[in-house]
Amino acid sequence: MPLAPSWLLRRQPAPTKFDRSLQRTVTDTITYDEEPARRIQLLSETADLRAQRQLVIELLAPQPGWRVLDVGCGPGHLTRELAKAVGPAGRVFGADISEHMLSLAKHPGVELVHLTDSTLPFETETFDAAVATQAYEFVEQLPLALSELHRVLRVGGRALILDTDWDSLVWHSSDPERMKRVIDGWRERVAHPRLPRTLARLLRDAGFEVIHRGTFTIFDVRGDVGSYSAHQIEHIGLSARSVPSTERSAWEADLRELAVTGDYFFSLNRYTFLATKP
Repeated sequence: MPLAPSWLLRRQPAPTKFDRSLQRTVTDTITYDEEPARRIQLLSETADLRAQRQLVIELLAPQPGWRVLDVGCGPGHLTRELAKAVGPAGRVFGADISEHMLSLAKHPGVELVHLTDSTLPFETETFDAAVATQAYEFVEQLPLALSELHRVLRVGGRALILDTDWDSLVWHSSDPERMKRVIDGWRERVAHPRLPRTLARLLRDAGFEVIHRGTFTIFDVRGDVGSYSAHQIEHIGLSARSVPSTERSAWEADLRELAVTGDYFFSLNRYTFLATKP
């Protein structure tokens, strides 16, 4: 994969015992091997997430010639759209902890960096803007990660963060108790399942000024094949911890049957935070 040029990269000291422990903590929380990366790629290609990316671009308002960082870039759909927005005079970097994600994110005009912990391997005040969608809710060492984001932005730079409050999920099921067990199993993989409630304070503590907060709702009453929520049936089912496979299979079958009978209902809120570095 392409690497950031040496003049942008900050020289990293040899990892201490604490750093190695941090790396394990972060990696254990958000590791995506080849199969989960494929599922995230399919989710990213849905109409709902295309609309989400459009909103993110509108809020961030990247300008031609800007240097932009996409933290937790995943399979790179947003990274590529940012590259179009900044044009040939700009630079866009996608950073992710998953090498499988970075493999999917390869694209001409996009430079990719493999992260190993919550620090960012860039010089101070490198970027005009940064974005992180569905990334920080998975990061254990969040104050450090936000402090790093603040460090690499120039004065006046903009950061757009989007994350989910998983308590906002409303998903109809014929067996509510089974639904709760599956969703609770998924939440075990999320370091901060209610992050939007405290994110403004965390951003201010890191030195940012929060200038906008908003909501993006994914709402589906059909459950059509290829929709965001239909793909989440597979992804959440396979990702839920401490849930027997037979119970996950029954949960998935129930939701797909509700889609057939016209009784399907899915709603999930994601929250946007636009901040600047004073």
